[in-house]
Amino acid sequence: MVIRDNLLDRIAEAEKEGWLGEFEGLRVSFAGAESRIDQIDSAPGSVRSTSACCVWPRLTPPRRREQGR
Repeated sequence: MVIRDNLLDRIAEAEKEGWLGEFEGLRVSFAGAESRIDQIDSAPGSVRSTSACCVWPRLTPPRRREQGR
């Protein structure tokens, strides 16, 4: 997940720079993101995949109306 990866990068930067308040805030945000991802994964019918399958309906062209009718 992009958001999770971004948070991990920001946490590492905050730790490296010694920004303790930012570090703690980002850890709380990260925990919330992880919790939300777990909720989504455990939802009924949830399928986490990097690929998707789309089935398009078969469309038929409309019938031409005969003139005079």
